[in-house]
This record gives sequence, C-alpha cells and structure tokens, in this order.
Amino acid sequence: MALLGVNIDHVATLRQARGGAEPDPVWAAVEAQLGGADLITVHLREDRRHINDDDVRRLRPVVQVPLNLEMAALMDIRKLALRIVPQMVTLVPEKRTEITTEGGLDVAGQIQTLRTFIAPLKKAGIILSAFIDADVKQVRAAAKAGFDVCELHTGPYANAAAAQRSGSLETLRAASEAVVNCGMRLNAGHGLNYENVGAIAALPHMAELHIGHAIISRSVFIGLRQAVALMKAAAHG
Repeated sequence: MALLGVNIDHVATLRQARGGAEPDPVWAAVEAQLGGADLITVHLREDRRHINDDDVRRLRPVVQVPLNLEMAALMDIRKLALRIVPQMVTLVPEKRTEITTEGGLDVAGQIQTLRTFIAPLKKAGIILSAFIDADVKQVRAAAKAGFDVCELHTGPYANAAAAQRSGSLETLRAASEAVVNCGMRLNAGHGLNYENVGAIAALPHMAELHIGHAIISRSVFIGLRQAVALMKAAAHG
C-alpha cells in the first residue's frame, strides 16, 4: 500500500499573498500528520516564493514522519539540507517563470554532475530521490548517478483527456518496472487528485505518492486533517 506524502507548499503560498505569519506551514504539517500523512514534503525554491529557510528549520523538529525536501541542485540549499538532515531530498528542475514544476529532471544529461552533487547528502545518510519523467532512459541514468529513489512525474497522466489516459498509464507502468529492476524505490507525484490517484496507487511496487495542491485546495472547505484522510481513502480504494 503506497504511503502518502503531503506537500504543504501552498499553505506558504497563501501566507505570502498577504505577508505576515499566517497560515503557518508548520501548523499545516501538524494537521496533515493528524490526518494520516505518512510524509511531509516541502519545496524550497531558489527564489523562496513560498517555503523559506526558516520554515524548513522549524519543520525539522516538529515533523514526526519523514520530511522530504524538494530542491534544485543548488549549493546554498544543499548546505541547509546538510545542516537539518531531512530523511529524504528530492532533486527537481526549476524555472523562475513556472507556476509549478513543468517536467522531470534531465539526469541522463548530467549524470556525473549530479553524482558529485548528491555525494555529500548520501554520506549524511539522506535518501536521494530524482523527480523524472516516465522515461526508461532517465530511470537508468538515475541509477547510474546514485539515486535511491525515482519519483515519476505523473503530470502528463493527470492532464491527459480521459481517452488518452490509458497510454500515459502504460508509459508510467513501463518506467515503474525499470525503477524496480534498477534496484530503486518507486514514488510518483504531480497533478494527482481525488479522482485520478487510484490508478497510480495501484501500480505494482508503488511506495509513495506525493500530493499537494489537490489536498490543500480541498482543505479550504473541509479542513486539512479530513482532506488528507480522504486522499488516503481515494488512493487505497
């Protein structure tokens, strides 16, 4: 049964809309855990547009489930990661102008660079995940670079029309098999919601689902604890 990682970035997005201290992402992490979150995910972007360094520092002692820090391959954020030592770091690509992550990390084009970048994090005992497109070439490159986990980008599946979803699902299935065959853990995320999560959760060997926007959106109406609980129910049928 796949674990649920809850991304709380958009709680910070709401805070940044007006400035000040509310709503507090740390409080959101507590509420998500009370709702059954198995992991907490935050993305510390280069421009700090939502989650900031202080949020990450305050979250580390409060989060009682594994903390997954999403980040680009940037030295200053790696320094922070080495200070707080989250249980997992997920490397993602970043564009300043994007609203949300638009695609997977090109591991195949920078295997040696990424291997060097993640080495200190691995030495610190942090699990390293690569957020990649559902491409067998990228999966194999992630294994060569030394990643422990591949998080498959489910955006194309989530955004596809119903008639095209089966093809996207088969692409994810093939990449999933490659992840397992390469000896890595299989995670998935991006664009998943209460209606489409079930098929991804049902993929063989799926370890973790990382979901944010849909849960935070639902929580506006019913509260974060219940929104998390409902997502777990949707994922597990």
